[in-house]
Amino acid sequence: MSDGKANRSLTMRFERASKRAFELPIRPSNEKLLEMYALYKQANEGDCEGKPRGGLRERAKWKAWKSVAGTTEADAMERYCEIVDTLMG
Repeated sequence: MSDGKANRSLTMRFERASKRAFELPIRPSNEKLLEMYALYKQANEGDCEGKPRGGLRERAKWKAWKSVAGTTEADAMERYCEIVDTLMG
């Protein structure tokens, strides 16, 4: 995966993890939720663009997404899946 694009099996695993994230037995910490949000956005939309807007919540989400800028689609999906797997127990 030299170009950073996700292959079909990783994409399917990511889609399953995205659904499983709503079924977690325990609510993750705000920091972990922000990390998951950032990786999800990075995997789906690429690098964060623009300036932060809105209130504290929106700015925190923007900052988290911005912090993973440059992460490839495949790496973002892989890290997201690992977090969900860990949280599922």
